Amino acid sequence: MTEFRTILLAEDSHADAEMAIDALRDAKLVNPIVHVEDGVEAMDYLQRRGRFADRAEGHPAVLLLDIKMPRMDGLEVLQQIRGDDKLRNLPVVILSSSREESDLAAGWNLGVNAYVVKPVDGDQFFQAVKVLGKFWAVINEPPAMD
Repeated sequence: MTEFRTILLAEDSHADAEMAIDALRDAKLVNPIVHVEDGVEAMDYLQRRGRFADRAEGHPAVLLLDIKMPRMDGLEVLQQIRGDDKLRNLPVVILSSSREESDLAAGWNLGVNAYVVKPVDGDQFFQAVKVLGKFWAVINEPPAMD
């Protein structure tokens, strides 16, 4: 039996998170989806601590990461992931409304796998997340991670 790896969604906007989850389900993905609301929760999930201490071992297929979040922003999360030997190869896609050049440059400099600006139009956002989900959860062939 094939194990379907989790899609981790770090998004503080409930409306955006709900739409992203709906889009992933509409893409007919059977991967479990875990939604966290900030960078601290994302790192807790990835490092299996706090409320995620008992989660199954293994890394997500992809982290869909917002930048502008409370407590720890997405760029800080990305920096911690890329600095961690066990997480450094985790595919990370920034999914943000920020078009600020400083955010784009920082994301790429920190090793993001893709930077997608959230479309303002709801239908375009829905379609973009469907494509991202299919690519990272089904088509992409990641290296083995510890």
